[in-house]
Amino acid sequence: MTDFIEYGSKRIDFRLEYSDRRTLGITVTPDLDVLVKAPVDTAINVIKERLRKKAPWIIRQLSFFLSFQPRLTDRKFIGGETHLYLGKQYRLKVISYELGVMSGDSVKLKGQFLEVHTGKKDKVKELVEEWYLDKAKVRFHEIAEPLFNSFTSKYNLSLITYHLSLRQMPTRWGSCTAKGRIILNPELIKAPKACIEYVIVHELCHLIHHDHTQKFLDLQTREMPEWEKWKNKLERLLA
Repeated sequence: MTDFIEYGSKRIDFRLEYSDRRTLGITVTPDLDVLVKAPVDTAINVIKERLRKKAPWIIRQLSFFLSFQPRLTDRKFIGGETHLYLGKQYRLKVISYELGVMSGDSVKLKGQFLEVHTGKKDKVKELVEEWYLDKAKVRFHEIAEPLFNSFTSKYNLSLITYHLSLRQMPTRWGSCTAKGRIILNPELIKAPKACIEYVIVHELCHLIHHDHTQKFLDLQTREMPEWEKWKNKLERLLA
């Protein structure tokens, strides 16, 4: 069931699940859901009172995950428009040709421009997105594999096998399964390399600490002392 509490001027919606357990647990997920698991027959007023006591922590967690969400500006894919690649800005240049005169569409970086050669202007968006995806597949692997190998060796996680995949995620930059499968949002290819490293390190730390506890933050700081700098850079750059 779903319900809510009010804390000052804020409303906190939550999802409640009863189960055969002894204690009440509160979890904030990366998808901005507040999940409450309570022992059977726990009174709703008791649950809401516990939530109010934990409200400052819940709000901090929601704020943390909200700041980590992609907020990418819509693009029109027209000439002169600015596009990012690895943190640098490039001007989109659409070079049209008549069908039959040339063949084959292409996208390439040339100086300060992202050049798109095509015989159909309505294909520009498709071609640019395919180019980004191809670049992400190569560069993410080059960045992620050595970080993964170093991390698992340092913390004796030899049973975890490296695997990288890409997935469009409207509310997350990345995730990591318990078996070591790293999933990255391909939109990250627009950010600087250090921002990409930050997301990967963040996900690798979840192999040891599943929640965002102080121990998790301490581990993340050991692995990447300037992680806050690159987290903030990512938020500003792709907002």
